[in-house]
Amino acid sequence: MASRLEPPTDIGFIGLGNMGAPMAGHLAGAGYRLHVMDADPGAVERFAADHDCVRGEPGKPWGADCAAVITMLPNGDIVRDVLLEDDGVAEALAPGTLVIDMSSSSPLGTRKLARELDELGFGLVDAPVSGGVVKARDASLAIMAGGDEETVERCRPLLETMGKVFHAGDVASGHAMKSLNNFLSAGTLALTAEAVLAGTRFGLDAERMVEIINASTGRSNSSEHKYPTFILNRKFNSGFAMGLMSKDLKLALDLARDSGTPLGLIEDISDLWSSAVEKLGASADNTDIVRYLESLAKTHG
Repeated sequence: MASRLEPPTDIGFIGLGNMGAPMAGHLAGAGYRLHVMDADPGAVERFAADHDCVRGEPGKPWGADCAAVITMLPNGDIVRDVLLEDDGVAEALAPGTLVIDMSSSSPLGTRKLARELDELGFGLVDAPVSGGVVKARDASLAIMAGGDEETVERCRPLLETMGKVFHAGDVASGHAMKSLNNFLSAGTLALTAEAVLAGTRFGLDAERMVEIINASTGRSNSSEHKYPTFILNRKFNSGFAMGLMSKDLKLALDLARDSGTPLGLIEDISDLWSSAVEKLGASADNTDIVRYLESLAKTHG
């Protein structure tokens, strides 16, 4: 078995956005030697101001000293381009380097990427996360790892600096689990929003409704966390964009179609979020689905 990826191993990290920056920060804090890259030079500068790291520049050789490279990017297509397109990162990586994709990517695309990387001599673990910016900051993310057991165990030390690791199964299992989890998250949020909206239009108090729901069988993360934290106060600032939720729902829908699963709520929930994105924009917060449903209710009187 290859050596476990423990500090002070050289680790590459690509993607220093709202989630990636705190995740990479935990790795730096644990003693890993970080090599960082982002399409936004400002993100690299901000990270380097707080952490010792080697800065990479897009289009220039990078990562030759890294035992593993983590990607935390908007989608799997971007991950593949960064790794494998002309002048991609993979050209400079040493044989045997492990790629860990922590983005929310298509499980079908991940299987293809794993084959392509294997032909070049690189391994792949897909390890998407759940928990949002808050849990990225306090290192309590749920990390869903896909890959063979030996490889997942090899990278467990570095993953555990960012949260709790669950081995979901073979390569692409993590991305499959993430998309299905977000289908459940989006679904319970939409259901809770419709229930609260119907109740308030009847004359019930929204805050009291949520209190009662959370003491009853209808409770969920949406009622216990999202409503009190982001919705009842009308802040709508969970930090997870509506466009990203819509993208994950489409991944779940593709998975269901590919597996021959009878389509029902997955299709309906995906359509709902697509319509909300069209109305409010991809950059709106995912909790803004409540505002979208409220606008529909006003339209219908």
